[in-house]
Amino acid sequence: MDSPVPPPADAGGVPSPTGPRPRHRDRHGRGMRGPIAPPQVPLSASRAEAFVDLVQDSAERLERRWPQLAAVDFLVREVPSPDDDGPGRSALEALLDGDTVPLGRYVAAHGDAPDRIIVYRRPVEIRTKTRDERALLVHEVVVEQVAELLGLAPESVDPRYGQD
Repeated sequence: MDSPVPPPADAGGVPSPTGPRPRHRDRHGRGMRGPIAPPQVPLSASRAEAFVDLVQDSAERLERRWPQLAAVDFLVREVPSPDDDGPGRSALEALLDGDTVPLGRYVAAHGDAPDRIIVYRRPVEIRTKTRDERALLVHEVVVEQVAELLGLAPESVDPRYGQD
């Protein structure tokens, strides 16, 4: 079928006398788009990075009171996994038995591996709505795990535990 309308020049027809037009991302002359926020602003940090910062802040706060915590590894994992298990009952076995999802876990030192405190990001995020609630819950989880490590009550590890 012949069409009375000729095809556009850039659609495989005859090229225009000025050549193909270059494509620009700067359609309205306002300059190239930049980042939404500069890198030093918390907005540019991902949720996972912000969560790691909360755990590290809490650990540093407790290390000032308990210097022996400097030898403990504070880790963040997305969810409980068999890799987190040390000797004893695994977190997944507890889940399969109908227990609640753990928010954190203390793994005692064995072999060359130091003591580890693991905080699970997704279960904590699901239980909180705001950044302040998340920071408070992360600190409570870290205090509870440090209390288990030291064999003390959480209130003696951090006198402000359970307040707010």
